[in-house]
Amino acid sequence: MTEQHPTQFERGTDGPKVIVVGVDGSDSSLRAAAYAAGLARRQHALLALVYVQPVLAAGAAVGAPVAETTDEIAEDLVAQIRHETERVKGIFDIRWEFHTFRGDPYGGLVKAADELKADAVIVGASEQAGHRIVGSVAVRLVKAGRWPVTVVP
Repeated sequence: MTEQHPTQFERGTDGPKVIVVGVDGSDSSLRAAAYAAGLARRQHALLALVYVQPVLAAGAAVGAPVAETTDEIAEDLVAQIRHETERVKGIFDIRWEFHTFRGDPYGGLVKAADELKADAVIVGASEQAGHRIVGSVAVRLVKAGRWPVTVVP
């Protein structure tokens, strides 16, 4: 006969530890970041904000300063995130990191989620009409079936 021990409830230990959220400055990605920040706060998880800088060979061919423009977007996003973090400091404390990857958004988020060992991926819903036909980054992430994916409208 074996002795049975009562099962103890462990509060807050089964949730995600690393939450990856894709940000690109669009309204839907900023809503996704806000949602992810709330989840990270409640779960005491690390919030990894990921901006994927597009590689546009066509833009570079005509002399467009693509890299400089995407660097400016990344810098602006970090400034916005730091501002919001300072604004709520002491009320809501969140551990966060900002990461930049180059490539297409899907490939960059997959790489980020793999490298950061993400437990969850959160993205904003696509605001581009053509994605209904070709498929959005969110749909591709869901189809990959490697992490729970939340799509924020």
